[in-house]
Amino acid sequence: MKKILVLIFALVITGLSAVFATSDGLLTTSKELEALQRHVNEIGYNLLNSNGIDKRMVFIFDNSTKTINAGTSNFNRSIVLYRGLYNMLEEDDEIAAVLGHEISHGIDSYDGIFKGAFTGCRYFFTPRKYEYKADKRAVDYMVNAGYNPVAMIVMMNKVLGQNRYDWWFTYPLASRRMMQVYEYIYTKYPEYLANNKYKNNLYYQNFLLTSKENRAKFQEKVKTKSTKKVKYQ
Repeated sequence: MKKILVLIFALVITGLSAVFATSDGLLTTSKELEALQRHVNEIGYNLLNSNGIDKRMVFIFDNSTKTINAGTSNFNRSIVLYRGLYNMLEEDDEIAAVLGHEISHGIDSYDGIFKGAFTGCRYFFTPRKYEYKADKRAVDYMVNAGYNPVAMIVMMNKVLGQNRYDWWFTYPLASRRMMQVYEYIYTKYPEYLANNKYKNNLYYQNFLLTSKENRAKFQEKVKTKSTKKVKYQ
């Protein structure tokens, strides 16, 4: 009875718009879903337009699951951001980091024979290569669209777990991905680290704490002006 009363109240408040029950029991109105979809669209299309990306892609906010994930379809180039992940992202910069990464995969899906029909095969054999590539591309996309690329590190440190090894998994170790992004920003966009708006951010502070060894390796590379690739842990 209590649930029915809550549902009726929600209908009245939203002007009799539809109410959808999510997998974790939360109620979301159609107006709220439309607003969330618009928000994702605005950031996604800003990234596409600001970077002159002439490949068609669409953005979908998936409210049906609390899965903490996002993905890109190689078949119809739709980029899906699941509600579970969206709820963990606090700023547009963080959402742009996720969508920028997926846009990179979308661009790759157009490359190759038969209009990229076999992109999935290339990814299957060298997945970590494409993940690192998408992370760095996303940084470029974010800067060109007016977003702060340091948010990529914040988002990763908040969302990505730390596997014991990466040889068994599609994705590289989260610690390595964050350091690759850090090095890329340090090298190409140092002003964002020099004037770092995230310096007091809880998640960025945790990244600094847990990446001491890796950052020491990188600083040694900078100091010696070495061109060798650093093997991060």
